[in-house]
Amino acid sequence: MKGILADINVEGQVSILMLILESEAWRDVWDALKLSMKRLGDLALPPNTSDAIIWQTCQDQQLVLITGNRNDDGPDSLEATLREQNSATSLPVITLADPEAVRHSRAYADQTVERLLDYLLDIDNYRGTGRLYVP
Repeated sequence: MKGILADINVEGQVSILMLILESEAWRDVWDALKLSMKRLGDLALPPNTSDAIIWQTCQDQQLVLITGNRNDDGPDSLEATLREQNSATSLPVITLADPEAVRHSRAYADQTVERLLDYLLDIDNYRGTGRLYVP
């Protein structure tokens, strides 16, 4: 795994999480992971890119997608893609259970960072699970 990708709908929330990850309390752990944080634009993906293409790009580039809650709105939806394409070696998608709480509650954001780090530190054991929720 090389990094994380902030989905278009949670870029602000992931920026908040990054501030916490890069704070004195978590910096050593985050630095030890040697991960980068990417946005869709960093990968030359337009905001209207289908969920299927975003997921496949994450798999190809070894990025863990962090999203709000992409649903099952059709054959290219994230849920449909996970059902059809997910394998035992696929990186999971991490879903913020309550994206707005990350913005409005430092305690919730801290819990989210702790759970996110738990997943990232042990990511190979979560391959193939499809979707994980934080916190």
